[in-house]
Amino acid sequence: MRLTGFLLAAFSMTGAVSAAFAITDTDPAISEPAPVVAAPAPVDVVVEPAPLAAVTSWQRLKWFDEKTFGVWNLGGSLPVAAWETLADKPRAAGPHWEGFGERYGVSLSTSAVSNAMEAGLGAIWGEDPRYRRDGEAASFKSRLGHVVKWTVVAPGRNGDLRPAYARFIAFSGSSFVSNAWREPGDTDAGHSLERIGFAVLGRMGSNAFDEFWPDAKRMIFHHGARN
Repeated sequence: MRLTGFLLAAFSMTGAVSAAFAITDTDPAISEPAPVVAAPAPVDVVVEPAPLAAVTSWQRLKWFDEKTFGVWNLGGSLPVAAWETLADKPRAAGPHWEGFGERYGVSLSTSAVSNAMEAGLGAIWGEDPRYRRDGEAASFKSRLGHVVKWTVVAPGRNGDLRPAYARFIAFSGSSFVSNAWREPGDTDAGHSLERIGFAVLGRMGSNAFDEFWPDAKRMIFHHGARN
């Protein structure tokens, strides 16, 4: 299969990246300073969140690793591949396990190309691909709007939000680039444009997962909020 070499290299890479982060993210024991009790802000003062620190090269690589091989992407690709196999789309892949594997591999490799393009191009002009949560202190409506907004915008080097140009290019470019390893019936302009729309919806879903899953996890496992 044409994707075998790619997938083996990709999974090897993500293991290496995970190991690297396990080493670099470990800090030596540091004595904790005495706690500082801060007075609460007056009720008429609006406390704005601190600006998002500029993304580093390692953080870009970690973002690529998580978004390509993380729970959301893998969990989203499997049902899609299963549904397309049941519906036998495209027909050339076939309604069997081999066809399922091909569809899943195509989905995963397209996502990898898209994420690599977004991280790489964004590094040129300082676009940060990471999603920043609105937080549970905000209203549900505000958080939904935040999820949608951050689908089409991204922070620059100075933290200001602007259109996510690298993301738009990545969604479009990866859709057409992946035609090189897709079945012929899935490579026309209509299917390519359709995949761009699904990529936007997929990123919106990924943002929603990042926004709400930490809260849901605390509720499910009864961890509760820490003081």
